Amino acid sequence: MSRKIKGNGKHLTFSDRVYIEQELMQGSSFRNIAAGLGKDPSTISKEIRLHCSVAPNGTYRFPHCTACSKYKKCKDIVYLCTTCKEILCWRCSANRDLARNCKEYNPFTCPKLAKPPYVCNGCEKKPKCHDSKKYYRARPAQKAYEETLSSSRSGINMTPEELKELNELISPLVLKGQPVHSDEIPVCRRTLYNYFDQSVFQARNIDLPRRVRYKKRKKRSEPRKKNIEQVYRNKRTFVDFQKYTAAFPDLDVVEMDTVKGSRDKGKCLLTLLLRSCSFMIIILLPDCTQRSVINAINNLCDTIGIRTFKKYFPIILTDNGSEFKNPWDIEKNEAGTVRTKVFYCDPYVSNQKARIEKNHEYIRYVIPKGRSMYRYTQEDINLMASHINSTARDSLNGATPFDLAELLIDKKIPLLTGQHKVSPDNVMLKPVLIERSVKEREANNGK
Repeated sequence: MSRKIKGNGKHLTFSDRVYIEQELMQGSSFRNIAAGLGKDPSTISKEIRLHCSVAPNGTYRFPHCTACSKYKKCKDIVYLCTTCKEILCWRCSANRDLARNCKEYNPFTCPKLAKPPYVCNGCEKKPKCHDSKKYYRARPAQKAYEETLSSSRSGINMTPEELKELNELISPLVLKGQPVHSDEIPVCRRTLYNYFDQSVFQARNIDLPRRVRYKKRKKRSEPRKKNIEQVYRNKRTFVDFQKYTAAFPDLDVVEMDTVKGSRDKGKCLLTLLLRSCSFMIIILLPDCTQRSVINAINNLCDTIGIRTFKKYFPIILTDNGSEFKNPWDIEKNEAGTVRTKVFYCDPYVSNQKARIEKNHEYIRYVIPKGRSMYRYTQEDINLMASHINSTARDSLNGATPFDLAELLIDKKIPLLTGQHKVSPDNVMLKPVLIERSVKEREANNGK
């Protein structure tokens, strides 16, 4: 194959194959066909020989006999029909298969098929020829090409040693609940998921948290009624948030939300995500009320200090949950000092704070939806937050929130919030992470 011809390295298309078929009918040479397609003549030769099809002669009553090289000199044809003993039996359909049992049967091969163009498309003797013929047809050739292309890309393109090494790298991390991260993996993510579908790893599709299907959303029959009295949103809407951040682009933004366990009233989680480094602080609340949220903010402010809080929590963006509808006590501490500015997303537009919504998925890996949190303590939640913030993210180019937090925020914030960095091999995002400590604590309390 010549590399000097532009486009010679590309595959033949269906239109190219139609052109080849038409040119063969006109008796064109391989060189002329290749010149018209911008290909090498050897490419055309390989295409025809690879995708030509044999068509047996069906115009005669004895297709096998007429295809025999000894047909004109054969005298045994008189005795082939065992039913009516005629030379050419037009009534007996069994004669069509009798030639296969003939001891002298020798199929005739046209010598022209041994040299270019290797097919009978443009042969002048084709109407009078009794032999089996070879044809090049564009549609069957395209279908055979597509099947070959598909089969060549199926299977596993790795040696057993490489596959074993990849399994030892991937399976332990997936079984711990970690998401698939592609920096240290020698294959692309799509190939990796194909290997999971083929069950070549110790880990299976059921161990991948993202393979779980979401429930179908229910459509509301009646339009939502807007609450006209929304005093808490005065000058705190998402439009006001965009104007404020445009006026003060150097200020960091913190997204705030809550994560509930079961539908019953009880403990829930208050989450605070620093956009600059995706570091998330998780606080266990006794209930999902305004008073609990305000107490948690006050305790966080007292723990890290008012100066640190004002520096790294200057803007808080949250939703319109009932627990957040007291922005005045969130923005000021008990002494009346302004410490932050609160803004609200538009109703039912959760993508305006998409980062914290995405991080909630990691919480659900450890605490599935519907599970009550009454057994958990703040130490259990801090352990879970440490593992979540130690998980590498594609959005951070393979870094972890802890890695960026060490560079962008005060180092005492993770320390004072009870979090510690976990090595990549020890990161666990499964319910067993905190259930183990809960059982040990309950066993010690029982003693």
